[in-house]
Amino acid sequence: MSRLLYEKSVSYKGYLIIPFVFSKADNYEIYSYNLISEIAHRSKFHKVENPVGLYGSSISNIIDIAKEHIDQNSEFVHRGDSFKSRYIYRNNLIIIFQEEDKYFYDHYPPELLNNIAAPKLFKSEYECLSWIKQGFDGRHVGQRAI
Repeated sequence: MSRLLYEKSVSYKGYLIIPFVFSKADNYEIYSYNLISEIAHRSKFHKVENPVGLYGSSISNIIDIAKEHIDQNSEFVHRGDSFKSRYIYRNNLIIIFQEEDKYFYDHYPPELLNNIAAPKLFKSEYECLSWIKQGFDGRHVGQRAI
């Protein structure tokens, strides 16, 4: 699989649709997608690659395919846009979540949907993003996450 195109991801009905180039044929790119669910592992579609098995000729085409699949197979009523605070830094996806007055994050590297976030809580979204950036810049080496 090529790099996940997080910058082209779309939040839709409690899922994050993440396109990627599946293959190339005669200099044309064929697109596929992965899903992340706001209810995480409780969803059979969380971190699943292309559950419908159809591919697209463009990013917009594959997004439409994913949306149709979600419309027909969604397992829950979504709570709102859980993925509104998402950022791409050095091709990594960072999703910031808030529960009451605490912030935390999920961090997915460019090539796979493996959450490598530290189990740490923050007082603000800014504090969370600053800590993540410091980690990317190598300033957390040897520090223990709390």
